[in-house]
Amino acid sequence: MLGHRFTHYIPDPKGFKSDFVKLLDVFLQLLIITAGNVSEALSWLNNVDRQYNLTGDGYGMGDFIDELKDKGYITDENPEGTFKLTGKSEQKIRSSALEEIFGKLKKSGKGEHKTNFGGLGDEPSTDKREYQFGDTLEQISVTDSLRNAQINHGLEGFMMTEGDLEVMENEYKTQTSTVLMIDISHSMILYGEDRITPAKKVAMALAELITKKYPKDTLDIIVFGNDAWQIQIKDLPYLEVGPYHTNTIAGLELAMDLLRRRKNANKQIFMITDGKPTCMKVGIKYYKNSFGLDGKILNKTLNLAKQCKKLKIPVTTFMIASDPYLKEFVKEFTKVNDGNAYYSNLQGLGHLIFEDYRRNRRKKF
Repeated sequence: MLGHRFTHYIPDPKGFKSDFVKLLDVFLQLLIITAGNVSEALSWLNNVDRQYNLTGDGYGMGDFIDELKDKGYITDENPEGTFKLTGKSEQKIRSSALEEIFGKLKKSGKGEHKTNFGGLGDEPSTDKREYQFGDTLEQISVTDSLRNAQINHGLEGFMMTEGDLEVMENEYKTQTSTVLMIDISHSMILYGEDRITPAKKVAMALAELITKKYPKDTLDIIVFGNDAWQIQIKDLPYLEVGPYHTNTIAGLELAMDLLRRRKNANKQIFMITDGKPTCMKVGIKYYKNSFGLDGKILNKTLNLAKQCKKLKIPVTTFMIASDPYLKEFVKEFTKVNDGNAYYSNLQGLGHLIFEDYRRNRRKKF
């Protein structure tokens, strides 16, 4: 007998989260805010627990800390005897950031980028064309070829000729080198707004995306304040803002230097900033001006934008500020470089970078 059988609601065990997992989600967020300070994050978590009753009699904060140690997320086996993050935690923070910002990504073939060039490439596309000498058997679309043979010759005395064959067009895969520049000047935490935490999350998500989905790509991460220096992916959770000005020039010079060493044809720079260039190095001294767009600093910055264009390195600027005169600067910088610019709020930053990253991967610069 056909029909439907109804029962009481049974929760899906896949959607169930243990007490440890629920607390871990909050703990990872706090680690990003506290720049990887485990003790401070646990102190905040205790305060949140007291306010919102995250734990109960069956599972307390002490149990959570013990489980963090047992599962290898934190360790106190160091000379200071203090809690430190492990590599497992650093990777977990990056994967959580990827899930939070980019969501569940659709699976794709071999996880590499595509260009707009067709032909004898590596990755199948949805485009089809007539068979040409040199095409392999794997490229032939059997269903479409049989349909063509039926239409051209009929069902009686069925036959297939070379003219009936249809093949799937292939696309060349490409590799890309990206430099992500993050502004760590003091303004990234001014005016009661924490801008550095979302920037770190985006950087960690992008790093995890490239590492897992596009392993043949390269990602270099630069931070810039009074100077610019390269950091490793594992350093991202510990990144903090300093009492710095904004030396965009030093950041661009270092980014260009790193990309010159990369042999990939596709290169690009992503720059996350909330302010104008206010600093540059002249000899061994710093030239600074925080009171407006200084012509000396501005001209040097624009010259570097031109150099990037000559090297076929587009710069995409994500400006997380809305001052009109800053928009004019970014507009001029982008025009000189022939790059892109976004004036983003912090919530939309990750999605913008992800979409621009994927779009640029399909270009041949």
